[in-house]
Amino acid sequence: MDPAQQQLTAALDALDLAFTDEEPFTAGGCTYCYGEENFAELSGPPHLVSEDMISAVAFEVDDHWHDFPRLYRRLTPRILRAAATGRLHVGAIASRLLQAAWTTWPVAQADALRAFWPTWWRATLHTHPGAAPVPARDVLSLITVATGTLCPWLDIWTSTWTASADAHLAEFVDDVLFEGEITDLSMGFYDEYHATAELLPWLLTDIRDRIAEPRLDDPDHLDFLLTDALANRPGTP
Repeated sequence: MDPAQQQLTAALDALDLAFTDEEPFTAGGCTYCYGEENFAELSGPPHLVSEDMISAVAFEVDDHWHDFPRLYRRLTPRILRAAATGRLHVGAIASRLLQAAWTTWPVAQADALRAFWPTWWRATLHTHPGAAPVPARDVLSLITVATGTLCPWLDIWTSTWTASADAHLAEFVDDVLFEGEITDLSMGFYDEYHATAELLPWLLTDIRDRIAEPRLDDPDHLDFLLTDALANRPGTP
């Protein structure tokens, strides 16, 4: 196994370990959408919860559950393992983690999550796009929204000089340049993080020489990108 994947596996196992001391919990919620058998399942050992119920908790709006932060917390290792292995779309996971106030969780749990983010990101960059369970853009969006910061993850990308990281980069740049999306690009299920102010300078300077992208050599297109980015800047009237 590739070292980066080994580290990701270890980080996922560390998440499991950090959350093993959860106290007994009685789940409840919307009885129109879920039955008593669902709540009984969610109240039992997290490792026995079905993939369908993991998905339901991962994406259902928080007011569908009683004590949503506690429910989401106890299932977070299962949710993130499913997401990192491509069995669960990342979707609203970061937004739900924020709603569950993950940074306020017990220290061992919050620290395990903080260690997981860069490990998952590096493993993604070290895996060719065709083999990566999750597109780099989706992973970047999740960890950016969850942590409230983008620059550290761009710095890791800049310092990762591998063919796979450059392949992800080419795919990502082509994606965000389509119809000028980069000029007003937000991340997160609810567009919590406006990324253009950090992404565009990075794209034009830090990693410019690592991709063959004619649009970034076209003065007219560059002028369009910069003009629209300024117009879409948060706080611009």
